[in-house]
Amino acid sequence: MSKPADPSAPVTSIWAPLRQSAFRWLWLGVLVSWVGTWMQAVGAQWLVVDAPNAPVLVSLVQAANTLPVMLLALPGGVLADSFDRRWLLLSVQAYIFTVGVLLAALTAAGQMPPALLLAFTFAIGAAVAVQQPAWGATLPELVPRSQLRAASSLDLISVNVSRAIGPALAGVVIAHLGGVPVVFAANAASVLVLAVALLTWRRPAAEAQARERFVPALRAGGRYVWHDPVVRRILARAALFVIPAMALWALLPLIASRQLGLGADGYGALFGALGVGAILGAVVLRRVAGTLSTNDALAAGAALYAVTLALVILTSNFVAALVILVLSGIGWMVVTSTLQAELQLLLPGWVRARGFAVYTVTFMGAQTVGALVWGLAADRAGLEPAVLGAAALGLAGVAAGMLLRVPETGHLDPTPAAYWGTPRVVGEPEPDTGPVLIAVRYTVSPQREAAYLEAMGRLRESRQRTGASRWELYRDGEQPDHFVELFRVPSWQEHLRQHDGRLTGRDRTVEEAALAFSDPPAKGDHLLPP
Repeated sequence: MSKPADPSAPVTSIWAPLRQSAFRWLWLGVLVSWVGTWMQAVGAQWLVVDAPNAPVLVSLVQAANTLPVMLLALPGGVLADSFDRRWLLLSVQAYIFTVGVLLAALTAAGQMPPALLLAFTFAIGAAVAVQQPAWGATLPELVPRSQLRAASSLDLISVNVSRAIGPALAGVVIAHLGGVPVVFAANAASVLVLAVALLTWRRPAAEAQARERFVPALRAGGRYVWHDPVVRRILARAALFVIPAMALWALLPLIASRQLGLGADGYGALFGALGVGAILGAVVLRRVAGTLSTNDALAAGAALYAVTLALVILTSNFVAALVILVLSGIGWMVVTSTLQAELQLLLPGWVRARGFAVYTVTFMGAQTVGALVWGLAADRAGLEPAVLGAAALGLAGVAAGMLLRVPETGHLDPTPAAYWGTPRVVGEPEPDTGPVLIAVRYTVSPQREAAYLEAMGRLRESRQRTGASRWELYRDGEQPDHFVELFRVPSWQEHLRQHDGRLTGRDRTVEEAALAFSDPPAKGDHLLPP
């Protein structure tokens, strides 16, 4: 297996990460697995498309795919940050294979009523909830940082290539090769390629994460996201785009059957057009990456998607619909790839899977809400008004995005930086000792006070991202140029993780900027419970 290339080497092509053999084979396995996933999604929706209450059932199938991810991705991220991700991913493949075989067998036997279908769909979605954060956190281990944007785009390409292939294959199988049970069996078999790729991958021992207890790790991940303004802004932009965008994904079976009069083959072709557009979108995005800012790319992609969403419901021509959906796929890819790449560049290794899990929860939660809302809207108001309403909301989201701008993340350093040294205490406290209070004393001249307070605001975010459950800043009543920073950490073990593993180059830059205001140098003390 080849080693990753020099991180300082410039990326000249979106395909550069495929030169890393570990990434190449795992990416191929994920691609095949996604093909099976999309085949299963199409099979499940087509199984209920002729039911009397089809709009609601089709939307419920979509929601059953996304709801477990929304509920379980964060615990899945904790597992991925705590256990060997290779073995975790292998376990997920074994689970999907077992559930998929059972689903296919019961469907072939005619024992698959809508309620049971939704239960099985939920069970497969639970596996995705664990797999997505683990795989997202694994990407930076497989390629150098200079290739991370390209790797993130390739990851989304695998999703969208599978959207092009999976639905088309499912349509052919449903129409000519055995029907929905064969589609479900193909989904079960699709995980075998990824399982073999995982078995041949030797994850570097140095990349293994120190294990944290589940509940504290869950809290630490949530605390990091809550106190990082850049991550919060990325999450907000994702929800703003996905909720109206889901009208197309949720209602495409009805657009195919009712608006365009197509069968399973035609529906698969429409889904495939979206996937082809997403592939083109990734190539276009890489070519214009140097000329468009993050926010320009987000605005352009979202506007294109909203316009094409309105056009697709106004046409009754199959070829025109295919062209429109290719453009929709380009818009979808530009927005989702940009958001995911910015997140990958920002998250530090110790919380990467948990941060990616929160993004997944937000993304899938928005998909779930969107699928249910637009399904109900189509059922009550009609298909065309529902889709046009979603398009209008998408354009409103473009305008709102001008206010919720995403800060550029390329200059923020997420690499570990253990610069605090060993804490100065007499004896070694027990790991569960706590809470621990850290007091840092500053002396700042009145002329520099305003700039100092601004720097301390940024330092507060750093302290809370890395483990502080409470942060306060006080001025000495007798000496106005003396300030005391107090931050509390839940336990001694949590504080040791701040010293060794959680701090990054980004945190170091923020802290050094604040410390530079103190003359004489700031002094810190550890306060422990008696």
